[in-house]
Amino acid sequence: MGKKKKKKMIKEAKKQTKKITATEEILSFNKKNYSLFAAGIISIIIGYIFLSKGSITVAPILLVLGYVILIPTSIIIK
Repeated sequence: MGKKKKKKMIKEAKKQTKKITATEEILSFNKKNYSLFAAGIISIIIGYIFLSKGSITVAPILLVLGYVILIPTSIIIK
């Protein structure tokens, strides 16, 4: 095997390693992410419960908190 082929194979292997690492980092969630997501889901469920009871102040606050703040934050934070 020539030196050029060997260098080319090493470069290809490094590129593949970088691609795998970047993908794994994008999809990696830790305990903080899951707890924020769970808090968002709980906030949404409680918001709908209050909405079914007729609350016009607490329900929208909880729903906005869950949908707009907690769930997106759980996805964005690393």
